[in-house]
Amino acid sequence: MLSRHLDRRRFLLGLGGLGAAALFTGSAQASLSAPVRKLSLHNLHTGEKVSASFWEEGHYIDDGLASFNQVMRDFRSNEVHRIDPGLFDQLFLLQHRLGQQGEIQIISGYRSPVTNAMLRSKSSGVAKKSYHMKGQAIDLRLPGVELAHVRNAARNLAVGGVGYYPKSDFVHLDTGPVRSW
Repeated sequence: MLSRHLDRRRFLLGLGGLGAAALFTGSAQASLSAPVRKLSLHNLHTGEKVSASFWEEGHYIDDGLASFNQVMRDFRSNEVHRIDPGLFDQLFLLQHRLGQQGEIQIISGYRSPVTNAMLRSKSSGVAKKSYHMKGQAIDLRLPGVELAHVRNAARNLAVGGVGYYPKSDFVHLDTGPVRSW
């Protein structure tokens, strides 16, 4: 009985490993193994731009992350919040998938609860418990790349939430569960 239980357990663990591997295609795995991960961000509301490495030699770089946290702050309240480094990994993977290395335009990064409540009062498209308030979301554009193409590439990565807002001209990415709308 114990032997059968262990065999079942090994089988299920193996399936879990296959599932995790399936989340990242070969190109995504290759890009995550790059020795340096770098992004260029442009906040359209403040005009600020930052280009920095955020990961080198197997470790996140505090200075790069801090500069990204600053440019992704809530521009309405000027509040800086720690952004989930996994979001920058998603952006890096997305650019790699699209064959892009240019600027990522930020429509919205971190939002304070006060800002989120204000935006929610004006639009039904703002979630009450938005991942933006947790530092786990970005609304973005990639200059020169069709919005639908950005959405499709992000959905194919299957590493978080992807929202498509063609009328407002942006794609939402977050580090929450895999889902799309």
